[in-house]
Amino acid sequence: MKISSQDILDAPTDLQQVEIFQDLSPAELQAIDEMTSMKKVAAGTVFYTPQQLSEVVFLVKQGRVRLYQISEDGKPFTTAMVEAGTFFGEMTLLGQSLYGSFAEAATPCLLCVMSRDDVKRTLLGDARIAARIVETLGRRLLETEKRLSDLALKSVAARVATMLLQRAGSAETVEITCTHEELAHDVGACRETVTKILNEWRGQKLVELHRGRVGLLDRKRLHDLSAI
Repeated sequence: MKISSQDILDAPTDLQQVEIFQDLSPAELQAIDEMTSMKKVAAGTVFYTPQQLSEVVFLVKQGRVRLYQISEDGKPFTTAMVEAGTFFGEMTLLGQSLYGSFAEAATPCLLCVMSRDDVKRTLLGDARIAARIVETLGRRLLETEKRLSDLALKSVAARVATMLLQRAGSAETVEITCTHEELAHDVGACRETVTKILNEWRGQKLVELHRGRVGLLDRKRLHDLSAI
């Protein structure tokens, strides 16, 4: 895949936003960038599947990646959303596994792709990077366990409320860019069920709905619903 000159020019700056590289100098970032390859991925593209056998780590320079699995009843459910500035992959060297997950570009993405040799050469020999990796993996494990717990114990409505609040962050009133289908994938439910819930909440003035967007009107009531 062809990478433009502007992508190459911006690459070290993008790497500086990756959490495991925060302690590195511009020269060190440039060296890492020259050792690895970049990949542009269009939104909606599934670029990693459980059938792939090679070990690989992806650093998300730009964009947002959805990791998901397929439930026993055939429905996709999101196990993690990977934002720009972090990493994921399948590599025993890092204690990193996708556990049968698919990786899909939720938005247009620019990824740095690292092989096993790349990781050994650029990551494992630097104590600063190793410490960041341990911290990141620990946090992600807790997030994944929370999602799986929600899937097993919470109602669909509670999962939808939880996901909307997570996407919204700390803003009091916010509009989230997502389709009903994407939200259904995030919570492990069918689109029709999620649409019914959102329409009910619209009638109760909890949310407002637009094409590809959901506006949160009453965070407190949504928070109460997320605990049910």
